Amino acid sequence: MKKQVVIINGGDTFETYDIFLKYLKESEFYLDRCISNKRDWKPWLRTELGEGYETIIPSMPNSANAQYSEWKIVFEKMIPFLNDGVILVGHSLGGSFLLKYLSETVFPKKVEGVFLVAAAFDKDTYGYPLASFTLPKVLEMPTKNIFLYQSKDDPVVPFSAMENLKKAFPSATAVVFEDRKHINTETFPELAEDIRSL
Repeated sequence: MKKQVVIINGGDTFETYDIFLKYLKESEFYLDRCISNKRDWKPWLRTELGEGYETIIPSMPNSANAQYSEWKIVFEKMIPFLNDGVILVGHSLGGSFLLKYLSETVFPKKVEGVFLVAAAFDKDTYGYPLASFTLPKVLEMPTKNIFLYQSKDDPVVPFSAMENLKKAFPSATAVVFEDRKHINTETFPELAEDIRSL
């Protein structure tokens, strides 16, 4: 049986719709993001892990103004299709989602590992809080295999998020980069190697 890897992508979240509209009006538009063929590491990981893995990348709803309750519905629809030994990967707000969901819910499948990539802890670099994704005071994981990744030059999630996660999970493997920004790189060999190590 193939090992399953589920990757939850990131997104943005806001406390109110008015704050979301304000953000849309004031945020900078980047034309190069609209015309570039550049892809990030998520589809690359599917190819890199190869035949022994089934990589699942669900499309989470309304990622521009994400709501935890909506993401939870989609995530729970996927659970019946998962096998014991599933590997969960969350990038950015996707990591925050996994932190909240796994801390508040008894996950019905055995989890082999949880990988949190540039996961937000309480707010982003702009000071926007996690809104409906706000983490509970006690964080728990259904596995001892926890991996944390963040870059010191991340412009989206402050490095303090990594420091807070290391306090919450002192036995986690923490990987710190100097120059990967929000880890939207085209490849991510360290992640692939750590997944294969399980």
